[in-house]
Amino acid sequence: MQSAHLHLSDQDLLLAADGELEARRAAQVRAHLAACWNCRARMAEIEGTIADFARAHRQALDPKLPPIDGPRALLRAQLAELAAASDVGLWRRFLQFTSPTPVALCVCLSLFVTAAAGTLLVRHSALRARNSAAITIAYGAVPNPGLTPGATRTVTIGDVCSMAHEEVVRDVPASLRQEILHEYGIASPLAQDYEIDYLIAPGLGGAEDIHNLWPEPYTSPAWNARVKDDLEEHLHRLVCAGRLDLPTAQRDIATDWIAAYKKYFHTDRPIAKRSDMVIFGNKV
Repeated sequence: MQSAHLHLSDQDLLLAADGELEARRAAQVRAHLAACWNCRARMAEIEGTIADFARAHRQALDPKLPPIDGPRALLRAQLAELAAASDVGLWRRFLQFTSPTPVALCVCLSLFVTAAAGTLLVRHSALRARNSAAITIAYGAVPNPGLTPGATRTVTIGDVCSMAHEEVVRDVPASLRQEILHEYGIASPLAQDYEIDYLIAPGLGGAEDIHNLWPEPYTSPAWNARVKDDLEEHLHRLVCAGRLDLPTAQRDIATDWIAAYKKYFHTDRPIAKRSDMVIFGNKV
């Protein structure tokens, strides 16, 4: 029988489950797990407990969270930021004991989720206070760049300018729409609340690809789907008039469409009427 000191530590098992071990140590852990029944059983117990906790969290706690767009995507981004700022990661500090039981593990993870949620609320409140004099950019008004970086197809200027911008845009298939909503953590949305929008519009060479689509809210107070539609049509006109090259238009709208709107309309806020639009000082 193997002695206790030959077994993997819980910290190694947790890091292995997270895929955060450096390559050499990860290979050693995999080799040990292949040979050690006790450590495999311990790993299965830890993974099962985390899965149970996650399931309980979704069922019991998700309905109590504030109704914001893309809560899971936002939480993932914030947790990644917290983990990067710590040598070990806050939640692992709760697990530095010899043999945690499933109940103790659930309690520790619950404490971490509560602390993380509190941090998010404090940061959100501080952000709102700092920007109280500016136009609010609501959650979902810009896509998560990790989920929607933008994607293009091979086109020529003749391709994008051969028909009006509005005629190029097609409805996204229902199956792809549901996949995108699920990816952004949006459950049971109302049809009138979101447009599954192209980050880079088809009229600018954007592809019908999940990496180029996100659920853009119609309900954002300022920077919403209708405002972005105006930007897309404006850029389409500029490109087809020879006043803007297509790669620049694609890059600007994919990087930050709100910044692009401000750049090309020379304004810090959405223009109320399309008749006010100008192309480099000339009326459209």
